[in-house]
Amino acid sequence: MSWFDINNTLVTIPLGAGYAMSWIEAVATVFGLLCIWLASQEKTINYPFGLINVTLFAVIFFQIQLYGLLLLQLFFFCANVYGWYAWTHPSAAGKPLQVRWLSRRQLLVIVALALVGIGLLALYIDPVFATLATCSVDLLNLLGANLDMPQLQPDEFPLWDAMITVLSLIAQVLMTRKFVENWMLWVLVNIVSVGVYAAQGVYAMAIEYAILTFIAANGTREWIATAKANGSRSAFTQGASS
Repeated sequence: MSWFDINNTLVTIPLGAGYAMSWIEAVATVFGLLCIWLASQEKTINYPFGLINVTLFAVIFFQIQLYGLLLLQLFFFCANVYGWYAWTHPSAAGKPLQVRWLSRRQLLVIVALALVGIGLLALYIDPVFATLATCSVDLLNLLGANLDMPQLQPDEFPLWDAMITVLSLIAQVLMTRKFVENWMLWVLVNIVSVGVYAAQGVYAMAIEYAILTFIAANGTREWIATAKANGSRSAFTQGASS
């Protein structure tokens, strides 16, 4: 079980004062990168990699007492399970799920939900994550974890954290339905994450998200080409031709 301990250091990265990367963090990161890369190639096998990634990060967040983020991993776990199913089963019309763009109406709804979600979460981010942490601890204690309730500090970047959280949830859902826009959201999420992690001095995570930015940008390019081949047009093109 020591392999799962975040204090079991694999390598110390010479960044800042030195960043001790544990075995579990290294493996979770590799599986996360592979998951995103395989998803950008429209490979269904990305989902097993994603399930391992979110499970290992849940273990990490449990150990460093970030229980709100731990609970979010449960959402990502369920989204990966659903995405795996959706990508491998035909729709009600009997057709396989294809890469495509959102319609104009769908895009407007998504933009509205994103703006409202980001605004509300930025305003109430501390009580929201405190509630998530409380729910996580209560759930784990029901399973016999015997944890003390954590004392959470105020969020240092409420707007940026809210943007990362809300857009990540939306992007994950859009990916399960093979909408091109998911990659554009991931590019934005990753760019903001690089800035936040760099500002917090977590340089290894900043580098990881910089790599993810390039993978998401490549995913955007490839899925745009695939959507075009599938006969799907972006909302802007739909508007221009109507």
